[in-house]
Amino acid sequence: MNQPQALILQQPSPKAAQLILLFHGVGSNAQSLADLGQAYAQAFPQAMVVAVDAPHPSEIAPGGRQWFSVTGVTEENRVERVDAVLPAFEFAVRHWQERSGVGTAGTALVGFSQGAIMALAAALRPEPVAARVIAIGGRFARLPEAPLHEGSTLHLLHGKADAVMPYSHAIDGAMRLKALGTDFTADVLPFIGHELHPDLVELAVEKLQQHVPARLWLQPGEDNSAKDNS
Repeated sequence: MNQPQALILQQPSPKAAQLILLFHGVGSNAQSLADLGQAYAQAFPQAMVVAVDAPHPSEIAPGGRQWFSVTGVTEENRVERVDAVLPAFEFAVRHWQERSGVGTAGTALVGFSQGAIMALAAALRPEPVAARVIAIGGRFARLPEAPLHEGSTLHLLHGKADAVMPYSHAIDGAMRLKALGTDFTADVLPFIGHELHPDLVELAVEKLQQHVPARLWLQPGEDNSAKDNS
């Protein structure tokens, strides 16, 4: 596969402690994620922050990119289209993991709209490429049918006034994740549409800053030192 095109927004020296990869919506490009990336860069000065361009030219917006076509998309063929391009998505993630020296546990995928669809699809894999996924204004192409990898934490963020990707998708996803016992959070913000609204950006950053993944919670009989070294 060709080297994925991207916009590097922060590259710590000599080595990154975390990797935060951003994925845009259909018809947009990596540059559209600059403000989101700067917010993460400010909050995580030791993280490598990269906005990744989708591999294909957009069919609906000149100069834009897409992971898959939305022309004639249905509930059935959306799954097929996502599955077809998922290897390229995972290749892009692994490429930047190699560049940064950061592994799965230190990687977070932050997707908006179609980028969120792809990030959530990657989270359903038996061996996901990232431990954290933040989906903004997105949805599952297919709802998960089995428990996710025990190291995964998902955050679903949505605007209640979203007319492009109704917030009901976030509710459906949250209900399924809860039923499966997955570590997740879900937030629906009123009066916000299908956009990277500043309130959603702030919340997306807070999720990585403040949410302690369930896998790091102490279990009976465990001590702090064991968890501190995990």
